[in-house]
Amino acid sequence: MQFIYEENPQNSMIITGDNYKYLFKVRRLKTSDEVNITNFNGVIYRYKIKDISKKEANLIKIDESKIEQKLKPFHLGWCKIDTKNIEKVLPTLNEIGVTKITFIECDRSQRNFKIKLDRIKKILTNSNQQCGRVEMMEVDFCESLDKFLEENPEAKVLDFGGEKISEYFETAVVGCEGGFSQRERELFKNRYSFDTDLILRSESAVVAVASKVLL
Repeated sequence: MQFIYEENPQNSMIITGDNYKYLFKVRRLKTSDEVNITNFNGVIYRYKIKDISKKEANLIKIDESKIEQKLKPFHLGWCKIDTKNIEKVLPTLNEIGVTKITFIECDRSQRNFKIKLDRIKKILTNSNQQCGRVEMMEVDFCESLDKFLEENPEAKVLDFGGEKISEYFETAVVGCEGGFSQRERELFKNRYSFDTDLILRSESAVVAVASKVLL
């Protein structure tokens, strides 16, 4: 990990729980070693380990520095799928640099899947600590594709038969497992597709479009 997350970094910090286990059971840090902490506000706080006990450690802040990460704005409108599949691919989207995901209830979304925001934030926190991203991805929800396209009229929809992706754009929409309904297709103004005849799963498509646009 590049750093650990703490909600409210102070001049003196008591580290317990999972962060304690990671620092002292996994990395086996010692007294006087240094630790980087962030609360995902774009600042890295550097600490020195003052003392370590069996269940907690005392850290003293040395300094702090603002980190500038120039991520291209990229908003992914993702029609809701099985939450297990969302959680598997979410760290990859975070590492690629997606800046916002809006989960959309489309016509063919399965209504029994419940996306838990606290679970999503935990996954993103762990991903940030691993890849070094210093600001949290924004996560939102939208009740219908109609509303999302109304609020984001410039969005490019990934659908078969559309124009091939060849340039950067800021907002994309990817459908769920069953694809878009005919009613929804009549809403599209900007349709894009990949240069392949193969059918991508929803979770493959979100990674493909993010990679194509951002990397």
